[in-house]
Amino acid sequence: MPNTTSAERRMRNSARKHTQNKSTKSRLKTLERNFLETLKAGKKDEASSAYRAVSSGFDKAAKTGVIHSSTASRKKSRLGTRLASLK
Repeated sequence: MPNTTSAERRMRNSARKHTQNKSTKSRLKTLERNFLETLKAGKKDEASSAYRAVSSGFDKAAKTGVIHSSTASRKKSRLGTRLASLK
């Protein structure tokens, strides 16, 4: 248990941020999985719209600090390469 009021506040803040970060990361995994499923099905139009959604999600997560910006760039690059190989 925290001994000071500032430690109590930090504990509350870290718990709140933990749930927000977990939610964001779960959403990113869902978007990425949906993109890969449409890619595997061979649907070009749906895959390109899913790529835009997942790319936007990675950018927003990197902007808020949930994931590192280099991680977002790497994942976007690899997914974009897979999309380009479909066309």
